[in-house]
Amino acid sequence: YMGKDVELVPADFVALHNHTHYSLLDGLQKVVPMVERVAELGMEAVAITDHGTMSGAIELYKEANARGIKPIIGIETYVAPRTHKDKEPSKDKANYHLIILAMNNVGYQNLMRLSTIANLEGFYYKPRIDHELLEKYNEGLIILSGCIGGEVGDALRQDQFEKAVEIAKWYKKIFGDRYYIELQDHGHPDHPHGWVEQQAVNKQLIKLAKMLDIECVVTMDAHYLKHEDQMAHEILLCVQTGSFIDDENRMSLKEFELHIADPVDVIKRWQDLLPSAVSNTKVIAD
Repeated sequence: YMGKDVELVPADFVALHNHTHYSLLDGLQKVVPMVERVAELGMEAVAITDHGTMSGAIELYKEANARGIKPIIGIETYVAPRTHKDKEPSKDKANYHLIILAMNNVGYQNLMRLSTIANLEGFYYKPRIDHELLEKYNEGLIILSGCIGGEVGDALRQDQFEKAVEIAKWYKKIFGDRYYIELQDHGHPDHPHGWVEQQAVNKQLIKLAKMLDIECVVTMDAHYLKHEDQMAHEILLCVQTGSFIDDENRMSLKEFELHIADPVDVIKRWQDLLPSAVSNTKVIAD
């Protein structure tokens, strides 16, 4: 809804994809420092989207409100490849990430419902939901298509553009303008620590969004507060995977910048490429 001539400011950007220490052995940042950092950087709202849990929701709500920051309660859920009740190793071990944000009280109720079903009925390696549940409990929810590990991102990563289109069409049919295509900041061509694979996926995502007339939104997928926390986060991942820091083939995210970036930098990157991906974060927050 904005032309390139409109100067974006830090308050126009909201971090909508954040992991706290409630994302066990994956998120490093604690809620209070996260809220304080967001305020310090000139942002006015922040979302919490922990992996498969809403454990941090109350803490975020209290701490953000106390500091004049708007809390957005969400979750990064796992979507089962078939239904959430299928638990066959060869077909159901994989799952896809999806960001769900509560828009209002009805959405908050539905988010709790989905989270509960995922943990009690859908649990297989991870707490999972499926398309049928999303359709049933879609009211009051805003959906971001997720990272490269989401259904759309994964299809594009495998060069299956048509499949990605079909998935996005389904979400648009159910959620209408409450469905957004998520572009990750580290896939911007000018990002200082860009990820080539994410860049390729972002390019396809923008093409798909234009084709289907779906709005885009940029996120940072933050797992820790500042760049200097990266090593501590690597150690946390070693605890999760039972490996040592000097193992060469261990799971590592040190190629990525997964901290809460300065909105000034995010805006500088996206202002020319796709300013609406920044301003849409504010639309969602509002």
